[in-house]
Amino acid sequence: MSEEKSLNFIEEIVEADLASGKHKTILTRFPPEPNGYLHIGHAKSICLNFGLAKKYGGATNLRFDDTNPVTEDTEYVDSIKEDVKWLLSNENPWAQELYASDYFEQIYQFAVDLIKKGLAYVDDSTSEEIATQKGTPTQPGINNQYRDRSVEENLQLFTAMRDGKYKDGEKVLRAKIDMASTNMLLRDPIIYRIKHAHHHRTGDNWCIYPMYDFAHGQSDSIENITHSICTLEFIPHRPMYDWCIEKLEIYPSKQYEFARLNMTYSVMSKRKLLQLVNEQHVSSWDDPRMPTISGMRRRGFTPESLREFCDKIGVAKRENLIDFSLLEFCVREHLNKIAQRRMVVFDPLKVVITNYELGEEILLSENNPEDENGGERNVPFSKEIYIEKDDFMEVAPKKYFRLAPGQMVRLKSAYIIKCDEVIKNAEGNIVQLNCSYISESKSGSDTSGINVKGTLHWVSVAKAVPIEVRLYDRLFTEENVAAAEGDFKGYINPDSLTVLPIAYGEPSLKEATLEERHQFIRKGYFCVDKESTPDKLIFNRTVTLKDTWAKVNR
Repeated sequence: MSEEKSLNFIEEIVEADLASGKHKTILTRFPPEPNGYLHIGHAKSICLNFGLAKKYGGATNLRFDDTNPVTEDTEYVDSIKEDVKWLLSNENPWAQELYASDYFEQIYQFAVDLIKKGLAYVDDSTSEEIATQKGTPTQPGINNQYRDRSVEENLQLFTAMRDGKYKDGEKVLRAKIDMASTNMLLRDPIIYRIKHAHHHRTGDNWCIYPMYDFAHGQSDSIENITHSICTLEFIPHRPMYDWCIEKLEIYPSKQYEFARLNMTYSVMSKRKLLQLVNEQHVSSWDDPRMPTISGMRRRGFTPESLREFCDKIGVAKRENLIDFSLLEFCVREHLNKIAQRRMVVFDPLKVVITNYELGEEILLSENNPEDENGGERNVPFSKEIYIEKDDFMEVAPKKYFRLAPGQMVRLKSAYIIKCDEVIKNAEGNIVQLNCSYISESKSGSDTSGINVKGTLHWVSVAKAVPIEVRLYDRLFTEENVAAAEGDFKGYINPDSLTVLPIAYGEPSLKEATLEERHQFIRKGYFCVDKESTPDKLIFNRTVTLKDTWAKVNR
């Protein structure tokens, strides 16, 4: 992506495995659970898994961990596929689209194999009893009376569980490992539970479902995944992963862990994100304030900028908190190169150019000074224009380079004007400026004899296009939301969204598409929102031109 970098520790592992002949090629997987939309943390995992495969000539499977029918939905499946394709700028990025539910029969047989080996048993205990029997980190657990059931009885009971003869929670299947293990997750973990719930793919064929820790390693093994890459919270789960593979004598996939992405002024918990949606603190999963990939896409972030961000933060072994400003920096860097420049006035003040007698003329303005092939566009100019109210000051201090009585400024891609008269209404509010223009000062002309330091954006009153502008900011006021005291929703930024019902843009914005990115000159980077219509144009601010948050909130 950018400059050459040293290998991260996972790349070192892959290179060593390939060099030793342990693997001829690598196969990774991205295993989202379809119970919510992907967020920026998942973007890091996507870039890592697919990036490794691409770098070393391997492949990546997209495998949905759909083992909990209560929380899963095809809406989430569809959004995840769309997000992965968009982020990787690839319509076919994965080798295979798979589901843990594809393996339900095979995973069930794995459980039967463990029972036959005396390594799993059906437990009638309640969830509260199981939790108590497991003990504490400093005290070992205790074996209950069900642990010594015979193989025959366990097989009979497990078959009855599958056949729907028991209610939810009435029985579970547990792996028989070690109730005295220092790793609490090895104290006879539950590997199957009863859930009489409709599954989004298998319908009502199953009423028992494998737990993630049981389905994960087996699914990896079935697919011959060489490098199963997880986040650090799965380190305690790795012994269970390895135990299942060893006892079942199946393909030995290996799990490796890296630090998950934590970002300032954000939350990465799906549970909390779902809460924000359900309680209507945001409009939807793709609300542009959300750290979801779909929300960032709607806000105008580009896949290139997200990939660059993931590249910059790298792959670490320890948890850290990444500054949101770094993401904004990556977005600005890319948008500066590709965004079309346009003029939009948010808070209009009418300017009448009293000596302008040409009616209307068409001026040329560059689309992007950073792109030598960006070309130019037509901008209509007329006697009456809008400028920003805060670009005029009736009593101006020294070194004020915008418009003031008797002072001159240049209009972007147009002429130099001078303020001659201030018009006020009965309440004393300024409603109009009467100005004169210098006809020979047209943009591109030699004006070296005229000392003008300020340049203003503007739009022609007659051709101005009304638009709605949505100004987005950080969703939370607290830098480290996860570590803050109390309810995380108490830190929601009340100014995370400001709506300007009517702003005025140049007429070329009527042709703007969802895919295009724009820089509103002196305002920030913007994109068309999906709710926009020909009769009501809506633009979202992606990011400001500069990082003003750090300065204001320091």
